[in-house]
Amino acid sequence: MEDVVLWTGAGQIGMAIARRIGFDKKIVVGDKKIENARAISKIMEEAGFDIISVETDISSRESILNLIEECQKYGEITTFINAAGVSPSQASIEEILKVDLYGTAVLLEEVGKVIAAGGAGVTISSQSGHRMPQLGKEIDEQLAAAPTEELLDLEVLQPENIKDTLHAYQMAKRCNEKRVMFEAVRWGEKDARINSISPGIIVTPVAELLLLPKGAFITGSDFLLDGGATASYFYGPLQPEEE
Repeated sequence: MEDVVLWTGAGQIGMAIARRIGFDKKIVVGDKKIENARAISKIMEEAGFDIISVETDISSRESILNLIEECQKYGEITTFINAAGVSPSQASIEEILKVDLYGTAVLLEEVGKVIAAGGAGVTISSQSGHRMPQLGKEIDEQLAAAPTEELLDLEVLQPENIKDTLHAYQMAKRCNEKRVMFEAVRWGEKDARINSISPGIIVTPVAELLLLPKGAFITGSDFLLDGGATASYFYGPLQPEEE
């Protein structure tokens, strides 16, 4: 049996991370568009990686469980990379919340149930989650700890409280960060770690650090890697003009 990398979101960010940490493991990549997963798999295979592709819709718990089951055919899941999601320019408010918010939460929950001792995961969040007002202790706790099946029923996520697709995306990414903190406690009970990265332009060496034993003291954290853009958004020349 092999060490298995469970990777969702067959794009360039996920591939850059998988290439750094997956050379001696079985890689299983899931994507809603199976043609994307197959294309990425072909590139990885030609570079010498052992990889298969699986059609996966992370907005569906059943689809996530099917992906996990496929991974377990080869061994224990020791590494988790979540690079799946949709952007404000690609999708509706409803789809963003269902995929980026709910889907990520379910992934963290379900992979956390089966992650191997000593395993590690990283989910790709976004600097957008840092560019909105604080939500307060009560809402933060709801986003972090509400049962996944109740997440989309939270008042703060109802249509009348979401202004547009950018706001939905920001809420999803804020939820990702809080959910990582919540799940890190549960993953820790299995001697496993989970973190998130909020990139402008992804810095893959940081993802590598988070997934390898040399990052063993890092869990439940989000790393903002945007070249100072968010700092400037609040306190510099990138501040938005007041309406």
